Amino acid sequence: MSRRTRHKIDYRIPDEESSEEIAVPISTPQKGRKVVKVESTKVAVTTKVEKSTPTKSKKVKPEFDPQEGDIAVSAKPPTKVKVSQVKVEAVLEGESAPKTKKTPAPKRKAKTEDDEDEDENEEGVGDNKVKKKRKTKQEKEAEAMPLAERTLIGALKKAMHIGAHVSAAGGVQNSINNSLHIGGNSFALFLKSQRKWVSPPLAPDAADQFKAFCLEHKYDAAKHVLPHGSYLVNLAQAEPEKADQAYTCFLDDLHRCEALGIKLYNFHPGNTGKNPRPDAIARIAAQLNKAHKATSTVVTVLENMAGSGNVIGSTWEDLRDIIALIEDKSRVGVCIDTCHTFAAGYDLRSPEAFKKTMDSFSEVIGMPYLKALHLNDSKAPFASHRDLHANIGTGFLGLRAFHNVVNFQPFQNLPMVLETPIEKKGEDGKVVEDKSVWATEIKLLEGLIGVDPGSEDFKKEEQRLQDLGVEERKKFQGQVDRKQQKTLDSMFKKTSPKKKKKAKTEDDDDSDASEGGCSH
Repeated sequence: MSRRTRHKIDYRIPDEESSEEIAVPISTPQKGRKVVKVESTKVAVTTKVEKSTPTKSKKVKPEFDPQEGDIAVSAKPPTKVKVSQVKVEAVLEGESAPKTKKTPAPKRKAKTEDDEDEDENEEGVGDNKVKKKRKTKQEKEAEAMPLAERTLIGALKKAMHIGAHVSAAGGVQNSINNSLHIGGNSFALFLKSQRKWVSPPLAPDAADQFKAFCLEHKYDAAKHVLPHGSYLVNLAQAEPEKADQAYTCFLDDLHRCEALGIKLYNFHPGNTGKNPRPDAIARIAAQLNKAHKATSTVVTVLENMAGSGNVIGSTWEDLRDIIALIEDKSRVGVCIDTCHTFAAGYDLRSPEAFKKTMDSFSEVIGMPYLKALHLNDSKAPFASHRDLHANIGTGFLGLRAFHNVVNFQPFQNLPMVLETPIEKKGEDGKVVEDKSVWATEIKLLEGLIGVDPGSEDFKKEEQRLQDLGVEERKKFQGQVDRKQQKTLDSMFKKTSPKKKKKAKTEDDDDSDASEGGCSH
């Protein structure tokens, strides 16, 4: 005869580091297999079964069938079931059964993109990764609440699609809610981990949801979604094995774009290494031509860079030379990063300087190739060749530069993506992300459209933001000044002390005259 006993376990949410032990007596005296049936479809249950007799406890590994949701446990009564999970209702079937061979646990399915979101929740690379603290239920609920309402493009005087580079943790479809959360009308994302060469494949469900959410929330994936390429990829790589590795990673992203209906793909051109610049540029173009033939719709978008030396893309001429070697010119474009542009020596601050920079872009590259923008102020001074993003209006570019940007007619209908810092120190001194920074900056930039920069309100806001960044600007200006002085010292170290002193005095005078406007 079998006996059946039903037990309900109403378990409150435990602390993440804690668990509770709940004694569940099994009424049958017979030996055999006991089945604990968990009637819960949305929670994972961890169980540990121990004898409650005075003898040493014996742990028994549960057999779990994910299709059935049952956990088969071989144990003698009475037992304790340790449950580390939220509300659980369990049914214990005390029906005895003859001993049988333990069935092997089912093989785990291969990970997909939806399963692997640990890269968005980790800091560091390789063995130095540090897990971030898991968010509480209250924190998750707070994050789901919109920080700002999304502005309808028709309500703006110009069709400026401003957004930010948002997280895609848990699946690419989550990037859409993250963009809505900050009121963005465009957004960027990583299509996979930017710190790994090989990642799990794009989950079909995630791709379907991404496309459905884009339609539902009126994001044009072909025009206003701008994925960012992996920082590992260097298409200028000369070593055959490393070049193949870079190309494979790059092409995988392009295939993901096509699966998601995304047409624009932004990436950093590359680095020459120790090779001649023309040869490196030719290799980039060759890899792009190869990738274009392996795909059908994606436009590969070259981002201009801040660095000098071996970095490719810090001049309009670098980008022009790559484009000149592309066979299908409809498959290539350019993304202008405002911080990189300024740090590379192209000024954007005054209307006259802005016009000169954009005229030079048009003459050297051509406006039809411009496909997107990254909106970042600069912590480092003009022509410093340092890639240091600052919040809008607080850096060396200042608010007037961004007034020039959002009121420039040719930038209409292009994705304009913020990559500004959102890390802030919390009350406990720990650094946390504050996405309200992006929500505020999006509204700030939208509010500049059609505004008179000579008005008192504009000047007041301009000064307020400059005051917020004054210490940071002093810090990085000092670093640049010390580096320049070190360079001068090395140049004149073999000269006589008298000549060296004279040269230093003359150089200081020239430096004061030429760099006087950097802090404006």
